[in-house]
Amino acid sequence: MTTSSTRVQRVLERLEIPEGVRVEIIFGEILLSPSSDLATNLIVASLLDQIPYGKWHGLTKQSLSFPGDAGEPQPDLVVFERGPVEELPAAAVTLVVEVVTKPSALRDHRTKRELYAQGGIPAYLIVDPLKAVCVLLTEPTRASVSGLPDYTVMRTVEFGEPIPVDLLDVTLDTSEFQAYS
Repeated sequence: MTTSSTRVQRVLERLEIPEGVRVEIIFGEILLSPSSDLATNLIVASLLDQIPYGKWHGLTKQSLSFPGDAGEPQPDLVVFERGPVEELPAAAVTLVVEVVTKPSALRDHRTKRELYAQGGIPAYLIVDPLKAVCVLLTEPTRASVSGLPDYTVMRTVEFGEPIPVDLLDVTLDTSEFQAYS
């Protein structure tokens, strides 16, 4: 663990974190957010129902470990191949899903996009009820034209349209997703 990681861990140990508050570490910052709202939970439940159980684990609010000081996020949904696991490094994950809320919009569309690409996660699905769209990002690269990690392939669909996730060999139905009013 690096010095910066050690400092962040010490701060976390001193904090009294209320029940139901999500704690994430992203690029050295401690982020606290309220537990998920009903719309987020319904979207995640719909996605979980569509993940083929025989081949994949689908977990909610599962912390991921990244090398160095990159972070320890808790995506809304993490999908990885079935098999024995003791911890969940980013490299073992096939798909992460974030459901955007007003406070998380910039973080989900930019910061976590960079983090997940840097971690080599093959697919990142952003479900955005603010815009009523899903954005599937695939083929991560460590450095893009901007010099930051990113994904080279992006597919956007409106709520109600199916979105194929080839890595899972599934097409996700988004017809039940509700946009925020």
